[in-house]
Amino acid sequence: MPASGQPGAGGPDDPLRLGRAMRLRLRAAVQALLADESIAGQSDVAKLAAVVLLAKSRAPKGHRDDSVTSIWVAELGRWMGVGESTVHRRALAPLRASDGLHTEEVRDEQGCPTGLRCLVMPLWRARKHGGAGHPLALGKAELATLLRLCEALFGHGWSPEGKEPTPPGLLASRSGKGAATDRLGLLLMVLNTPGSGWLPLCGGSMRKAEKKHGRGAVTLARLLGCSPAGARKVLDRLDETGVVAREHRSTTTRMRGRGRVRLLPVACAYGRALEVVQNPNNEFSARPGSAGGDLAPAGTADALGTPGICEGKDAELPESQERPDSAELHALHASVVTPVVPLQLSCGFSGEGRGAEGRRPERACAGEGQAVDGESAIAGTGSPVAEDGPLREEKPKESPVDDERVGQRPAETGAGGQPKAVGWHKAQRQRRVGLPDDLRLRVALAPVAWLWERLSGWQQDQVEAAAKTELVRLGGLLALPGGAPRLLAARLADRLEETGGEALIGRPFGWLIRRGLVQRPSCSDLRCDDGTRIDTGTACETCANVVHLRRARRARVAAEISREQPGLTDDERLQALEGRLRELAVLDAEDFVWRRKQTAAEQARRDAARAAAQERAEHERQAAAAQEAARQVLPCTDCGRARAAGLCEACGYRRRVTDLLTEAEQVTVASLADPTNAEAAARAVEEVRETLGAITRAARQRYLNALEPGQHEADPEDVRTLLAYNELEVLKQVVPQIRTSALATLAHSTEADAEARRAYRTEQGRRWFQHNPTGAHAVAAATKEAEAARTRAAEYLLAMRLEQLHQQVPLRPKTALAASSATSDVSVEVTA
Repeated sequence: MPASGQPGAGGPDDPLRLGRAMRLRLRAAVQALLADESIAGQSDVAKLAAVVLLAKSRAPKGHRDDSVTSIWVAELGRWMGVGESTVHRRALAPLRASDGLHTEEVRDEQGCPTGLRCLVMPLWRARKHGGAGHPLALGKAELATLLRLCEALFGHGWSPEGKEPTPPGLLASRSGKGAATDRLGLLLMVLNTPGSGWLPLCGGSMRKAEKKHGRGAVTLARLLGCSPAGARKVLDRLDETGVVAREHRSTTTRMRGRGRVRLLPVACAYGRALEVVQNPNNEFSARPGSAGGDLAPAGTADALGTPGICEGKDAELPESQERPDSAELHALHASVVTPVVPLQLSCGFSGEGRGAEGRRPERACAGEGQAVDGESAIAGTGSPVAEDGPLREEKPKESPVDDERVGQRPAETGAGGQPKAVGWHKAQRQRRVGLPDDLRLRVALAPVAWLWERLSGWQQDQVEAAAKTELVRLGGLLALPGGAPRLLAARLADRLEETGGEALIGRPFGWLIRRGLVQRPSCSDLRCDDGTRIDTGTACETCANVVHLRRARRARVAAEISREQPGLTDDERLQALEGRLRELAVLDAEDFVWRRKQTAAEQARRDAARAAAQERAEHERQAAAAQEAARQVLPCTDCGRARAAGLCEACGYRRRVTDLLTEAEQVTVASLADPTNAEAAARAVEEVRETLGAITRAARQRYLNALEPGQHEADPEDVRTLLAYNELEVLKQVVPQIRTSALATLAHSTEADAEARRAYRTEQGRRWFQHNPTGAHAVAAATKEAEAARTRAAEYLLAMRLEQLHQQVPLRPKTALAASSATSDVSVEVTA
């Protein structure tokens, strides 16, 4: 609490005096951080460490996102009120194990540790993949506000050289067991408490075990995620410290009314008058000052909380900008006297004056609609903000206050993109009246064109980036990516109709980022948006299936309860049904978490297997490439030519020529009537060699005659290769003819004739030819089958004889000798 002990002593710069938008923004960020799967379930020490590191994180600057925090372990322990060993054991180690925090020890040149660099992974993932609408995507001003709030609540205080000292926080002296829990609980309560100082308590019925602890303890237990008994101990310690007051509402029957919890520092920061009375039961009673409007006592300060308008010392200080439950909904008209001091607009909080965005329309001031001539007392008493401002239902224009602020202070940006009073000329970026030039964005943002005009330049950039991201995501879900702008425009139109129109949207930037552009799936289907398929526009079948399954489960559970406990009343049966359904929901949640873990493990295993397979394939490819490179440098095994990969092109052709010559010789020998006759076989081989030699020599001579004079001396290797290739092509045409001739010879052999006669008689003896076996049809069919049998017999004889000849070795040396002599002839002719 302020040193003076009076409400409002901290002034408008009090770190506990947060605007509603900033408070909700920070509350969403802290809740999102604590709800992250890597931090949820950790101890309060680990959770508070994550919050402190989040507050001390750096804000993204341009395209560079450096979310690293530098801190000492001892300093982090002083922030949380614990020792270094506790920080290592209960904060850093569990967060590292759950992938909630990455740390790196920083050392100097001598190797001595100089600090610890920490990266909060939920913050990094939010900035990397969550986009501008993620709760953890805090800006520079929001992080600075959160850090100031933490310093005011539990900062240990320090006095830097050359700078103003930072006083210790409210719980700076609290250390030891439960210190981190007290700090975290106080922070969560402050972020959930409006300007009245009263903590909004949880509603609904409480269980029997919870009633004895009170609704305040149950509320804090839900914030901390602990038991009501533990939360009650936290409230007791905070009550003893003097930052929390608990009381019960007074009733007309003087019975004990509903309990309430009030955060005294928040109420003092917002200027709420306190009456703290010690009760015999050690219960505090705090009465807020009522916002009486015209009924407020004389001397009450201005509604904006500006000091100096009233000079009374005992006058009641201004109310919070967030209306408490006791405030009367009555217009607060402008005073009819001239203020002693001018209106000050330098605090930088929302609601203190006309900002660029997120403002409310000016109220109906005294003398509205009258001429301002400088002599009328009523006209002269109007506010300088509302003096030249527009009337109701008119579009706001630039005010003289905006013109006076330009160029007075350095630039700085507040929460949600709203410019602060510091650096007005830089924070107020030039806005664009029309929609972006991109045609896809113009189509998508056409339904909210009027909201676009109400955004500042920075907010327009953020909305444009979010719309581009959403268009890319929708394009990946649709079969035709070109329909993404039309689909996003339809979504914005539906959201506007659901809200009730653009006129009911008070904060266009927050509405666009968190409601208009965001897809709201009702099931696990990525194409579901509020129960409608975005690709077809029809009702989502998965949502209907989920509803059907839930109804079937409810009916089944109701039937089981009726069968097990038939004597229950309707209320008891309903209560038992709800309890059983809650138990099943808890089991389903546990099963879902288990299945997610199994899926993540399976995905990790598949990724590891895929990486191993890729690595193995890469090794095999490298080995094959090395083997191929080694083979390329080998000389030719036949002619000795260098770097021929083991066999040059000309020698490869010669080997194939040799194989064709061998095949021709064997086919010729196999076609003889008696292949075992050595003399007949030798004569047949000689005839084939002479014939093929004559053909190849004629082909070589024709090619040599076609060469220009001196061409074979210029590149003899190419000439040798071309001659071998020409010889190979000639043999490819001649050898099939030799094979055909051999088959024709074998077709008239004794074995083929016998096979043909048997096939002829068999076909002629078919039952459909028995009545006329010598008829034209019978003879034609028998002749066809006889020729087919003759051909099969010839092919079989040739195959069998070739197999026998392959087993005989003497033919190969002669063939190789003939090929080598032919090669020598070729080389001699080329040389000639």
